[in-house]
Amino acid sequence: MFVDPFGRAITYFRISLTDRCNLRCVYCMPKEGVQLQSRTEQLSVEEIVRVVETAARGGVRRVRLTGGEPLIHPHVVEIVRRIASIPNIEDVSLTTNAMLLERLAQPLAEAGLKRINVSLDSLNPDKFKRITRGGEIDRVWRGIAAAERANLAPIKLNTVIVRGLNSDELSAFARLTIANEWHVRFIEVMPIGNAQDWGEGFPAPAERYVSVQEMKRRLSTCNLYPVSSPISNGPARTFRIPNGLGTVGFISPLGEHFCEHCNRLRLTSDGKLRSCLVLSNEVSLRESARNGQPLEKFFEQAIAQKPEYHDMLVSTPAGSQRSMSQIGG
Repeated sequence: MFVDPFGRAITYFRISLTDRCNLRCVYCMPKEGVQLQSRTEQLSVEEIVRVVETAARGGVRRVRLTGGEPLIHPHVVEIVRRIASIPNIEDVSLTTNAMLLERLAQPLAEAGLKRINVSLDSLNPDKFKRITRGGEIDRVWRGIAAAERANLAPIKLNTVIVRGLNSDELSAFARLTIANEWHVRFIEVMPIGNAQDWGEGFPAPAERYVSVQEMKRRLSTCNLYPVSSPISNGPARTFRIPNGLGTVGFISPLGEHFCEHCNRLRLTSDGKLRSCLVLSNEVSLRESARNGQPLEKFFEQAIAQKPEYHDMLVSTPAGSQRSMSQIGG
């Protein structure tokens, strides 16, 4: 059983399938993109499966596939099918921008995918296109509808709240949960690889942050009341609007630390284990995975480096040279 130095069992594994994305969201990736890995640097399907088999033997039960954008990986359905069939893996989920979800929702569900998170940072089509630098919100809604038909539930909407950009839409997002069984989750913007100027019309770095406490104050008219968080809800603190079908969650890496409950490990698409989103230390297992060698020691090394808590409140993360799209979120 994988246990970190502070007694936290590692049961959740986030895997970035690719550093590529078909959007360029302002808080995630520079307009010009990032230096992409070569295809040979990225793990193959067989190598990903080998890594997850090792994780499962160590006690990992839940796997989330991320990117970049995981749905642009040409073998994403096969990867889901292979991971879902690994003994002891109980739950396979995926985070997506939903641009390709309409076509892939049903095949993914048939392959064993249980749930999806959709990144959605505005309900206004024009603003959505600005934030994503070209995204089409109609494709998101069609993707969500396809996911509902495929029973990829519960559907979660992840919204990164930025002052001067979309903080005026907090109430509109929250009220989506009245008539829909969706989990809307508001996320504080994190200083990871996004401190640069986002371009004309976007807020300056020092103006972007909105604390979770301020978000809750702005939503006071929604009369949110706390409810127990679903098992799959990770670090979100969960609330409900009276008579609402869905829930409203807050993920607050800065405003309210949740590190004491962290049970996760991350794998980048180029085969490096990260014990913390913001910790720069990485343990590369790619060559050993490629050569069919045992991988347990790499997990043990990465987990031994897991910090008790992050230091984003007092310093810019050392790992911020990598953008969120490169780390896997």
